[in-house]
Amino acid sequence: MYRVSSFVPRFAKALLGGAGLATAWVNLSPASYYDMVERRLLDLDLPHWLAPLPFSLTPLNIVADGLMALFLFFLGKELWEALSLEQGALKGRQAILPAGLTLGGLLGAAGVWVLVGQLVETAGEAGFATGWPVPLGSDVVLCFLVGRAAFGPGHPALHLLLLLSIATDILALLVAGLAHPDLSLRLAWLLLPLTAALATWAGFGRAPGADAPETQRRAGQRLLPYVLAGLMSWIGVAASGLPPALGLLPVIPAIAHADRSFGLFAEAEELLHDPLNRLAHALAWPLTGILFLFGLTRGGIDLSAFAPTTVTTLAALWLGRPLGMLVLGLGLAAVLGLRLPPGISLRDILRIAVIMAMGFTIPVLSLQSALPGGAMQEAARLGLALSLLAGPIALLLHRPRPPVTAA
Repeated sequence: MYRVSSFVPRFAKALLGGAGLATAWVNLSPASYYDMVERRLLDLDLPHWLAPLPFSLTPLNIVADGLMALFLFFLGKELWEALSLEQGALKGRQAILPAGLTLGGLLGAAGVWVLVGQLVETAGEAGFATGWPVPLGSDVVLCFLVGRAAFGPGHPALHLLLLLSIATDILALLVAGLAHPDLSLRLAWLLLPLTAALATWAGFGRAPGADAPETQRRAGQRLLPYVLAGLMSWIGVAASGLPPALGLLPVIPAIAHADRSFGLFAEAEELLHDPLNRLAHALAWPLTGILFLFGLTRGGIDLSAFAPTTVTTLAALWLGRPLGMLVLGLGLAAVLGLRLPPGISLRDILRIAVIMAMGFTIPVLSLQSALPGGAMQEAARLGLALSLLAGPIALLLHRPRPPVTAA
């Protein structure tokens, strides 16, 4: 039976633990908290062709731009396997419904952000129009935590929920990078990750033929070439102007991998020894600490920051995403005559849409580029935190009704 590995709930608990500590800290001593996360550890004098603007290392950008790239690699690996491997969840026509639900959720969240923003934001907050990428992302690990409680550990709806949240998060961060209002993309830098991926695939990641020598087979199992390719890819993506957290995704298809998919974050993958799964296994424990640090540096919620932007954020997530998912996803299925996946009912789809109304990790990553700093960012962060109440609401909706007894 398909089961999700135990490290995913550990991720969720670490993220919530870090965010809880940060929230207490920022409300009790805001000056010391912001001094900690924004402390300049090192000023880097990089050449202009590499970094046009002055750059300093701070706990904030070390975690968000560097360490979180490992988390996005972890998510990207699962999405790549679903798309490309035998028995992958996104092979052929079975990809249409998840694609419609994902796209509908993105469009719905962005559309409601703009619409509600027009109604509630003040003239002094005109920058809200650039903030529509904020509610696009969801939160894979928190969605899983709620989904497991709502559906049970082996339910097909939990697998679909994971698939939708992973695809949503990766697409949301990519869109946020492309929509950055001050971004000047330097596309030439994207040749570096492309070259690194192609060279790595040709030299190490390509499946060897039946008559390939043993030395070639062993070379493909070494991890160092893939690590070096990942480093080159991250440099190229960061220098191009896209979010550095996406920097490891281009090399994923170049890494030698298993020949079939066992499901998203499947427990069975812990027994596999191909390079892609070995890299994922090596990251499982460090990512627990990384998500705690992300919660600590990015998850501090100022409880006094309520403002119109908070309302806009909540409306985009609680109204826009579920409505968009249901209208476009189910509408597309009806037009094309698609059936729901085996074991999944319309009620399960509705519950998934409610759970997906939670948004935290990726939306928090998008705040820095999508909204002006200060009050608007903090108001939106509060809205993202409040959106997590969709989780308990989904569990209440799932609670079975007590039997009616005769008077």
